[in-house]
Amino acid sequence: MTHVIEAPRAEDAESLGPVQLRAWLQTYPNEEAGIDEKWIREHRGSSAAAEGIAQWRDFIAAVEERPDLLFCRVVRSSAEIVGFLCGRRDDVVTLGPMYLLNEAQGEGVGGRMMSEFLAWAGSAPMRLWVTEYNERAVRFYERYGFRATGEREIWRGRLPNVRMIRNSTPRDGLG
Repeated sequence: MTHVIEAPRAEDAESLGPVQLRAWLQTYPNEEAGIDEKWIREHRGSSAAAEGIAQWRDFIAAVEERPDLLFCRVVRSSAEIVGFLCGRRDDVVTLGPMYLLNEAQGEGVGGRMMSEFLAWAGSAPMRLWVTEYNERAVRFYERYGFRATGEREIWRGRLPNVRMIRNSTPRDGLG
């Protein structure tokens, strides 16, 4: 299947929240952590509602206005969005959110998105949060030079996340 990675358009706001919710439902259920479909819908369901769509619309507009500070790419399979990667530049570059639906995984799409993000970020130090038990994502980020710092957070009292960082890299062999 062909996947196209491109900047989001304003009309994509209506799809991004539902894709995010689907990705959560595919990725995060964990009996041990007490995270089930009901909990996910309670804490992330708004991403697929009018409130979430409005937030995505505002973010897409901000990305268009400040591409030096904000990054976002969507993955399309035919006309349907099946994933996205966003980030921002402050004192360091923060990666996230990054989601790819199950049906689009294992085909190199995540790596292609990450390559675009790393090219945008340049040599700046980077950070992200990843769910501790999402071992596939942890291994993915490790392949790109991220390492766990030991810092943890429990999102909304249940979802265990760990901080990963990628130190600054010399540009063009200098530094």
